[in-house]
Amino acid sequence: MKKILFSIAFFMAISSALSQGCIAVRSMATANGNPSGSAFMHAGDFQISTNFRKLHSYKHFVGKVEQPHRVEQKTEVINDSYNFDFGLTYAISNRLSVTLNVPLSYNDRSSLYEHYGNGTPAGSNPRFHTQSKGVGDMRLSASYWLINPTTAPKGNIAIGVGIKAPTGNANVLDEFHKLDKDKKEYIQVKAVDQSMQLGDSGWGESIEIQGYWTLFKKASLYFNGFYLFSPKELNKATNFSIPDQFGARVGMTYGLFPKKNISVSLGGRLEGLPAVDAIGGSAGSRRPGYIVSVEPGIIWTGHKSSFLVAVPYAVVRDRIPTWTATGFREGDAAFADYFVSATYAYRF
Repeated sequence: MKKILFSIAFFMAISSALSQGCIAVRSMATANGNPSGSAFMHAGDFQISTNFRKLHSYKHFVGKVEQPHRVEQKTEVINDSYNFDFGLTYAISNRLSVTLNVPLSYNDRSSLYEHYGNGTPAGSNPRFHTQSKGVGDMRLSASYWLINPTTAPKGNIAIGVGIKAPTGNANVLDEFHKLDKDKKEYIQVKAVDQSMQLGDSGWGESIEIQGYWTLFKKASLYFNGFYLFSPKELNKATNFSIPDQFGARVGMTYGLFPKKNISVSLGGRLEGLPAVDAIGGSAGSRRPGYIVSVEPGIIWTGHKSSFLVAVPYAVVRDRIPTWTATGFREGDAAFADYFVSATYAYRF
């Protein structure tokens, strides 16, 4: 039973929100005070974890309505993202832990409209690429279990707070191919799209919650969520907005092969960014929206190590209207069908 509960804690704590194509949700570990199942850490224990995520974004939406003509006409924007999130957790006590998360990412974006434009017949324009790579915005967080985990086999809830530091480059530049009035090419160096920026230039403060509850033998419910407040309004270097972020997950894990420490999971997840921030202004360029996904996963837990693979598949993609000084305005954004997430953690 302890192994099953460990896998629950591990699964519910490592999942992250991340950029979903053009929706620039920064990598942010949900309930990141316990990225590797620290429900069963003891005072003085450490855990290191690494999470790898990959997505391929290309389907455009206005609101919840897909725009299939973009793919048919080959004018879609394609984002490929590869993200690593490294975490170090220290248990101050059986109930209180602190975590430092350091994200690394590589992003590639290809489009027509940012270069020569979408105005010529499909296939006649070359598709140029821009990239970004490096360290993103680091996070430091603390999480506290309301009940001592060693005496709460049936269920528990943890609350947490965190700080996001503006350590990622918020003004990544690359070359854009342009045509002058005589149709001659020239190169313009400017900031890459907001979905590819490694940081947003602002400090952030998060509130977090996670928990689990045993439903019946071998099966338990998990849930977690966070909200990141971003008081700073604008990245003046790029005129990009610095938005709030949110994420939530709920689901069930089941001990499929308890003797081999293998569990499976199935749940739902929500992640995105709002059109209007809870604190501070909301000026600047942003693409608000959210994604609802079905999230299957498989978990293996050993004595000190754990490994998880999950593949959230999008069932709702909504590019909500953007707030402007003159009211709300519709816009489009590209989303991925799914992404792949793999996490390894080691406790010592």
